[in-house]
Amino acid sequence: MYKIAPLQNGLENIDGFYFGGLNSGFKKVGNDLGFIRADEPFAISAIFTSNKFAAAPIAHFRRILEKNGGEFRTNFILINSKNANAMTGEAGIGDIDEIFSEISKFTPLVNPVMSSTGVIGYRLKKEKIIAAAKNFDLMARDSEAIATAIMTTDTLKKEFAYEVSLDSGEKFHIAGICKGAGMINPALATMLCYILTDAKIPHSDMGELLSEAVEDSFNRVSVDGDTSTNDTVMLATSARASYDKEAFRAALKKLTLDLALMLVRDGEGANKLVKFRVFGAKNDNEAKKAAKALSNSPLVKTAIYGEDPNWGRIASTIGACGIECDAEKLVIKYDDALVYDSAHRELDEERERLAHEVMQKAEFEISCDLGLGAGEFSAYGCDLSYEYVKINADYRS
Repeated sequence: MYKIAPLQNGLENIDGFYFGGLNSGFKKVGNDLGFIRADEPFAISAIFTSNKFAAAPIAHFRRILEKNGGEFRTNFILINSKNANAMTGEAGIGDIDEIFSEISKFTPLVNPVMSSTGVIGYRLKKEKIIAAAKNFDLMARDSEAIATAIMTTDTLKKEFAYEVSLDSGEKFHIAGICKGAGMINPALATMLCYILTDAKIPHSDMGELLSEAVEDSFNRVSVDGDTSTNDTVMLATSARASYDKEAFRAALKKLTLDLALMLVRDGEGANKLVKFRVFGAKNDNEAKKAAKALSNSPLVKTAIYGEDPNWGRIASTIGACGIECDAEKLVIKYDDALVYDSAHRELDEERERLAHEVMQKAEFEISCDLGLGAGEFSAYGCDLSYEYVKINADYRS
């Protein structure tokens, strides 16, 4: 068995890594360039966007991976905000190599990797990054500095840390930082996320457990239904502490879900966090289709924003998503307030009042029992105003 306990602060809880951030001039105020490094190369695993136009840093990472036969170690991660380095072609990848060539002149680099977030279609201002990187305090352990450096339209930093105690008396730690507020859809979510641990996790387990955790967290959230070119989740270990696979699996899933829900709470134009729980589906896959359809639907988002308890948009979205469903068996609730079943098709005054009270809360659950089987899936979304949905066309990453 094991116990997972929250810790104060973020990445500072993980021995073996250094990290920090500073202003390089991309932002008028605040940090916009950060790093994670170690004295010795560390194992790393990553999951990237499903967008076919993946940004140059992702292409750069994949080339290193291919060159090293599908597994490699690095000692340096460089991260910038305000510029996505996406849709920049071979020149964008070459810019990364040039930046690292200059940085290697003042600190040793082994398979360095980069992440970027910001505006799509512009090449990096290499000179600014190189000049600023020379001012990094490479011995810093400042989670605040790097957590703020990766923020774009975020209104708050996102970081969590946990200590995991095993029955043997041994412990390990895990911590993560994340950015994301807009262009968030269940295909990672628009985000950069860096997870550090001191657990001595085998590389073969890293990819497996990271994939599981992402599927149960970042792939379940939606803000505005768009998928970025730069989505990245990285897991790195200093391998200085003990390891238990089941304990690590649980801690990693908790960490990623906590970060994912913070993304939704901080969504651009969002005021409410809503869990869409679909159960009683023919199978899990059909439940997943319905839950994701609900979390992505602009009609549902605007109804939630308007605190409109009418269940029509919920039922309509389920009926349109291509799964098996039956109006005679469907049951819809907002938390514990029944809004629809075959015996209560119209909202009476009391049930409408109770449903409206639920929708006024900052966080609540919309549950949909399809009454057809054992399939179940939950997705997470938020409200958005009609004006936001209508005019939000500036594609950020």
